[in-house]
Amino acid sequence: MKFKAEIDIMPHANLLDPQGKAVSSSMGNLGLNEITYVRIGKHITLEVEAENESIANAKVDEACKKLLCNQIMESYSFVLSS
Repeated sequence: MKFKAEIDIMPHANLLDPQGKAVSSSMGNLGLNEITYVRIGKHITLEVEAENESIANAKVDEACKKLLCNQIMESYSFVLSS
């Protein structure tokens, strides 16, 4: 079966996010003072061929841990669909 994974990777909340801070600061210039504490991360989609959802889940988790996410600075979550 082929599964699609939607992966979100974000910097840990206790780390500085220079991109997010720059965007947050610019919100006021656009008249959007109500928007604060912007955090910027990555969204990755991929497909995985696996016998079942459990195996697909394990493969995506392994890809995140070994390649896609720097776990020292980032956290990740993902959703699988068939």
